[in-house]
Amino acid sequence: MRMLELWKRAPITWSHVAPPLENGTFGCSEWRHVEKPQCYCVLFVGYTNIWLSSFLADCLYSVKDLPIRPSYVLLASVTKMKLILSSIVNGCRYGKLIEVGRNGSKSVDIPGCLLYTRTGSVPHLTHDTLSLIEGVPEPVHLTLSTVAEHHEVLEEYKEGIGKFIGMPESILYCSLHDPASPCPSGYNTNKTVSVWGGGGRIEITLSKFMAMQQAFKPDWYQSMADGEPLPPGASRKRVKKSVDRTLGFLDGCLKEHQNSEVLKNSEILGVIEGGDILEERLRSVRETMKRPVGGFLLDGFQADDMPDDPKLNLIASVTGELPEDKPRLIHGIGKPDEVLECVSRGVDLFEGFFPYVMTEQGRALTFKFKYKVDPEGEEQKDLVGPLHQVQDQQLISAYNTMTIEQCEGNHIYSMLEQSGCGDNEISNKASDKGGKTVPFTIDLKSEQYRADFRPLLEDCSCYCCKNHTRAYLYHLLTTNELLAGVLLMIHNQHHYFGFFQSIRDAVRDDKMHQLKELIIKQKLQQ
Repeated sequence: MRMLELWKRAPITWSHVAPPLENGTFGCSEWRHVEKPQCYCVLFVGYTNIWLSSFLADCLYSVKDLPIRPSYVLLASVTKMKLILSSIVNGCRYGKLIEVGRNGSKSVDIPGCLLYTRTGSVPHLTHDTLSLIEGVPEPVHLTLSTVAEHHEVLEEYKEGIGKFIGMPESILYCSLHDPASPCPSGYNTNKTVSVWGGGGRIEITLSKFMAMQQAFKPDWYQSMADGEPLPPGASRKRVKKSVDRTLGFLDGCLKEHQNSEVLKNSEILGVIEGGDILEERLRSVRETMKRPVGGFLLDGFQADDMPDDPKLNLIASVTGELPEDKPRLIHGIGKPDEVLECVSRGVDLFEGFFPYVMTEQGRALTFKFKYKVDPEGEEQKDLVGPLHQVQDQQLISAYNTMTIEQCEGNHIYSMLEQSGCGDNEISNKASDKGGKTVPFTIDLKSEQYRADFRPLLEDCSCYCCKNHTRAYLYHLLTTNELLAGVLLMIHNQHHYFGFFQSIRDAVRDDKMHQLKELIIKQKLQQ
């Protein structure tokens, strides 16, 4: 039995004290009569998942004339998961989460990302093809919106979703929404939140949400939250309501969490809301910090219509308030330049949905992230761009100074056609459906890759780049072959996970400024 110490403070007649239960929580089962009037200030030492508010309400305020107030009660909660920071350099945190997972045998490097899944599986890939990818992260991201319809099956299965999907040894994190499928706004209430699954809208109450978590048995899960995207300029009343609802949901989740034997080895992440209003963000942070959560989730930054500078300033303000010894995860941030900016502001973990979104659009990630340069000339190569772009620029320069007959005689015209760089223009940009350029990618559905027999990326070691060409991916995409998604997903995930390894190396070696410069140059070039 763990330590329970009592300090005398002021006269009272009765004391209602609950002894610790076997799982380290408190019940309300014992009344003790105090012969001499006295009051106690209570300190709980070394407890995990203690629900402070319900204890005060059930154990203290149920006694009339009890002069103890919440300010007299100190809580020293201990979470199973530990964060070991090796260094903090210019706001970037480098370290490792240890004793992670339901049996405490796993560890997670930070900064890092999660392995994105839909309905518990990586899109386009089987477990065998997933094994072809290097650097696959330990944490697996489950989205409640894609698995909510199956929770009754998992309740009957009783072994948890990890074993059900064939990943029993992975670290499972369950979020409320799918970052690759933004949900519409206006459907949350004080008692429910809505998610959109394959069959449409699913309205979830707090009890249903917690029943799902008990069926899934994740290692981490976010608390229920009013996290629908709020547009910039949303009214203060609506933003305040979002924070209040989220804190109320967190209180309810914690109360059921600490009473659940199934979730006793799981960690719950407190959600930080507040829209674009700094005061509400800080209020959300400070109130959430008072609760015994295992980490913090920064939500509401996924909207593209929030300007970059205010968004980054809000993130910096939030992380500046958070304790250093607990992990910070952010939702909806996946672009390389945005990831680096968030790492520089103290964010630890990111969702891994960006490679999937690019795969669905027929795009391959081609940005450079090897910031270490060779003093004999590698620096110029990296900062100017990929080697084929340098060659294309040289060809265009020659083409501009020669006649068509001269170009054909020197095979320059045909080379320009093959590389897709005719009409005095380098066409190595990917555009979305609205024609807007998407940095860091190439659009393999573009006609320019019909006869391009280079790999997706010259120096990439993934299975796709070793065995197939851009022309083959173009063919697969234009003929709607399922293999296109498989090969693109292998490449994009391999590349993205390598990018995060490069981030960790840069933070460790204090070279983050070089990596950021390399990424920004490529963004500006495109």
